[in-house]
Amino acid sequence: MPHPSRPDLETMVQKRGSAAAFTRARFPSQRCYAALDLGTNNCRLLIARPQGERFMVVDAFSRIVRLGEGLSSSGRLSEAAMARTIAALHVCADKLKRRDVYISRAVATEACRRAENGAEFVQRVQAETGILLDIISSREEARLAVLGCHSLLPPGDEPALVFDIGGGSTELVLIDTSGTTPQILNWLSVPWGVVSLSESESDQGTNEDVRLQTYERMRARVRASFTEFAQATAAHTPKRLLGTSGTVTTLGSLYLGLESYDRNRIDGLTVPTHDLQRISHELARQSITERAAIHCIGTERADLVVAGCAILEEIMALWPTEQVGIADRGIREGILRGLMAEARR
Repeated sequence: MPHPSRPDLETMVQKRGSAAAFTRARFPSQRCYAALDLGTNNCRLLIARPQGERFMVVDAFSRIVRLGEGLSSSGRLSEAAMARTIAALHVCADKLKRRDVYISRAVATEACRRAENGAEFVQRVQAETGILLDIISSREEARLAVLGCHSLLPPGDEPALVFDIGGGSTELVLIDTSGTTPQILNWLSVPWGVVSLSESESDQGTNEDVRLQTYERMRARVRASFTEFAQATAAHTPKRLLGTSGTVTTLGSLYLGLESYDRNRIDGLTVPTHDLQRISHELARQSITERAAIHCIGTERADLVVAGCAILEEIMALWPTEQVGIADRGIREGILRGLMAEARR
């Protein structure tokens, strides 16, 4: 008969699948938690273990899948895009099994929100990979992004603006950090991301003048969608900006002159605003071929990075600051913090 203070080992193994799982059941710090973020452009997975109030990453995966490719014109996820994405999700499912993840959350954002066949795709993903995607609202997307990266904001009691330039949308979140936890004062989500904005201007231009004209049209579209929010938040003008996305991490890499991406040097970096403006203009003048030759951009981002620059420039123009913080963290980290906090409770 087992000791009354100790669960029956055989029963626990049957329920959890292994003696190692039994150990994790007794010692929560050994449990693995996972967060999966399926966006319009990227599929990202993060698996981690609690480490005090923080966590230690034990596995990760990221792949550009372009799920939202062609969505702006067709209103649907294409068969090719879904196939690419499901292939990436099979890799994620394998990692979840191998790491024996205790609990996970998988979210889908703008592409699945907008697509006519978004719900059908979610059902297909579950049937083929076992992963259950939760199509979250833009408000929840903004909340998770803030939860994941707000700790990188420069010190200060004044309001701050956290922004996430995604593939199919951009979220702006005005937050108050004067208390122990950040409070959302206002937020906005617009349907302009690096994929959707690039597809609005399919002609990237054959010469520099045409490319710059295209760039200005992109900026004008974004400016029109941001102006009302800027007016509404005028009473709480943010003095600190923090961005999380492939756009800002790429521009941070270019600012440092990196030959290859180095998360340790980018996550938490601050870059003078005028340098981000300079780099954005340089990229806007270049052809796709020239941008593809830059190591930190490559062929996968060459046709999208300029749209991200247009969005970033409008943010810096409407909310001018001397520098911008860069975070290589966001929704996934926000999910993990939420899961672990709930487990502690």
